[in-house]
Amino acid sequence: MEPVFSQLIPLLSALWWPFCRILAMLSAAPIIGDGMVPVPVRILLSLVLAVVMLPISHQAVAIDPISMQGVAAAVEQAVIGGVLGLAFQFSMSVILMLGFLVSSQMGLSMAVMNDPMNGTSSDVVSSMLSIMCIIVFFSIDGHLVLTGVIGASLKAWPIGGGFGLISLQAIAYNVSWIFAAALLLTVPIAFSSIVVQLGFGFLNRVAPSLNLFSLGFSVITMFGLFMLAQLARFVPDHYIRMTGRVLDMLQQQMQGAAHG
Repeated sequence: MEPVFSQLIPLLSALWWPFCRILAMLSAAPIIGDGMVPVPVRILLSLVLAVVMLPISHQAVAIDPISMQGVAAAVEQAVIGGVLGLAFQFSMSVILMLGFLVSSQMGLSMAVMNDPMNGTSSDVVSSMLSIMCIIVFFSIDGHLVLTGVIGASLKAWPIGGGFGLISLQAIAYNVSWIFAAALLLTVPIAFSSIVVQLGFGFLNRVAPSLNLFSLGFSVITMFGLFMLAQLARFVPDHYIRMTGRVLDMLQQQMQGAAHG
């Protein structure tokens, strides 16, 4: 039994560190990290991927898991995985912010429904756009892209090798383009809503007897739905482009870490 245990402990140690990184990444990644995916499924998927990544991670530095160095290494892997998953969450955050801004302009922000899958409340437009992005995510093999990024990260930032602060800053500074991309997508609907409201303002000056408050809300909502139908056709292309930007950003950081 002793030879078996002597071989089992290094194998478990080689599985544990990739498992910590993969589980943290999948917990922070879009769709897979949402509340609709049960935690046992996420843990099982992380364990399977950790076994698949054994040829890459078996050359890791031998670290005793039951030590302060092991605790620090586990925290390091969780930080790396969380940052990678958060980077992919940027693209989904743009779409969710777009849905919230569009709902505010259309007057549908009051129509908030409880989402039983995620356990949160969201407006109708954000839920519709998020479902669209989930379909696009799996249609472009986003799950395979996540797996490839995990393997590349184990080569760029090996276990026990640390994670540069510059990489964290570069990923954090890219949060600004979330707001820029969401606002650029919202500009057509926001501008159209302002034009319609200005038109109702002039109409109120011409015919003060009309009840434009009740009429204007319905017209703006219908006009906003028409503009949303025109905008929804371009959302998948924007989502693919934003995901490509995230991949380029991660690739630059990994190349810098490999050369460093």
